[in-house]
Amino acid sequence: MAAGKWIGGFLGWMTGGALGALAGIVLGSLFDVAMDAVNTPGTQGTFDGKDPFGRQQEQQQRMYEGQRNSFMFSLLVLASYIIRSDGRVMHSEMELVRRFLGQNFGAAAAVQGDGILRKLFEEQKREGQQRFRQTVMQCCRQIAQNMDYSQRLQLLNFLVLTAQADGSVTRDEVEALRETASWMQMSAADVDSMLNLRGGSLDDAYKVLGVSASATDDELRKAYRKLALEHHPDRVAALGEDVRRAAEKKFQEINHAKERIWKARGL
Repeated sequence: MAAGKWIGGFLGWMTGGALGALAGIVLGSLFDVAMDAVNTPGTQGTFDGKDPFGRQQEQQQRMYEGQRNSFMFSLLVLASYIIRSDGRVMHSEMELVRRFLGQNFGAAAAVQGDGILRKLFEEQKREGQQRFRQTVMQCCRQIAQNMDYSQRLQLLNFLVLTAQADGSVTRDEVEALRETASWMQMSAADVDSMLNLRGGSLDDAYKVLGVSASATDDELRKAYRKLALEHHPDRVAALGEDVRRAAEKKFQEINHAKERIWKARGL
């Protein structure tokens, strides 16, 4: 993925706000060039010689790329915060980010994403932890205003996987995950559910569904239906088939947790 493709996201909801400002710092002149391209007469609704249907298709494609690239840049911003929340940058966490981008968006995206992530670390060091924390909080609020709940859940799931990449999740990482979720108008229960997705015990399965072992069968069914609706892969289809496939894996893990409980209860 060329650097300009990342800029494509700013044609959508990332043109302003904390994310847009951070992108301007991280990507420098590339961002300025993209903004100049956006502000040409041809992109402000004037006649460009194309038929209306062609212009509509182009606008739809631009909107799709903007939404998708905004998701990817948001993912990197939040990952940079989670990775450094315990004061260390682990190779395993960086490798998970590269692998995720490579598997879901292509090898070029993995290279570009790695470079952007390292620039974000530099910016975090320049600003200092507390100031960068405020920046991330503002970014999360912008994300909450522009991404639907299911897309935010997919974003949070990636952050949890990043924290788990080195085989353990520290208290600092859990706290960072919970505050990030809160800033995105999500709950600590969402974090706890995802932290237990890969657990194999019955207790883990109850935590995935967000209920206690004393819950009634009806309460279990209601909790599962809610999760299934929120995490269904079709809810993130607008972000691309590759993001949808990543969501499918998470959805399967939720179903495995449900099946363990159903089997234990004879349902």
